[in-house]
Amino acid sequence: MDDVLEHELSIASTGVLSRRFAVTTLATGFAMAVMPVSAQTITTDSNGLTAGEVQIPAVGGAIPGYRAMPAARGKYPVVLVVQEIFGVHEHIKDLCRRLAKAGYYAIAPEMYARQGDVSKLSSLDDIRPIVAKVPDSQVMQDLDSAVSFARASGNADATKVAVTGFCWGGRITWMYTAHSPNVKAGVAWYGALVGAPNEMKPTNPIDEIKNLHAPVLGLYAGKDTGITMAHVDQMRAALKAANNPSRIDVYPDAEHGFNADYRPTYNAADAKDGWAKMLAWFKQNGVA
Repeated sequence: MDDVLEHELSIASTGVLSRRFAVTTLATGFAMAVMPVSAQTITTDSNGLTAGEVQIPAVGGAIPGYRAMPAARGKYPVVLVVQEIFGVHEHIKDLCRRLAKAGYYAIAPEMYARQGDVSKLSSLDDIRPIVAKVPDSQVMQDLDSAVSFARASGNADATKVAVTGFCWGGRITWMYTAHSPNVKAGVAWYGALVGAPNEMKPTNPIDEIKNLHAPVLGLYAGKDTGITMAHVDQMRAALKAANNPSRIDVYPDAEHGFNADYRPTYNAADAKDGWAKMLAWFKQNGVA
């Protein structure tokens, strides 16, 4: 680890955000760790959209992000798109374009901008130590900054905010819904629900149920070996005990990452069904 990055991680661990950023522009294409991509990979065009990289003013500087919205003049409901462990690469950008085609202002800020560029790393063993240094407090602030950026653009209706995330971002979806009173709906795709607290992650979704500001729809995989059905059952029981309107739907034959069309775990039928449920959940909860 070089001295600059080590300094960044040390500052982040104290909760003080540095003015130095490890990532200033987004990766082009797919992250190295996901190569080769599957033949099933979906590519959504930008016809009728305004889409591309943006710089989001945040604590200590600016973070890169990807923004997509309908090109026609208007104010569109906001969807925060929270990345997988691989950062904001082509798949996350494509998800933003799909949401824009559905009439949303979709924005995906790069959540590891201060800690390191995981897009150029080919191994999860190299990625995990960087991700482990990203504090929840930083992520919450940067997502707040993305909402502020959308509001300031004049193209977004920031009274209608939803959040959705995948894998690493699935956990963040629950956490941000507990953090921000601006969120009206959340959809978490196979994100961690329980876990041992640590300095970077002092709580987990199951600890934050009482703080949820909006209902969350969880979309989980029956064959997920990391987020087990025991975890799902534990979360469901806790939601029921709290009389919380959130719910978790499980796809019995799906594996972790079933919406990631560029990976072998992709399950086209379950991904399509989950996407439809997500859009319906947003509308049901006033983000449309």
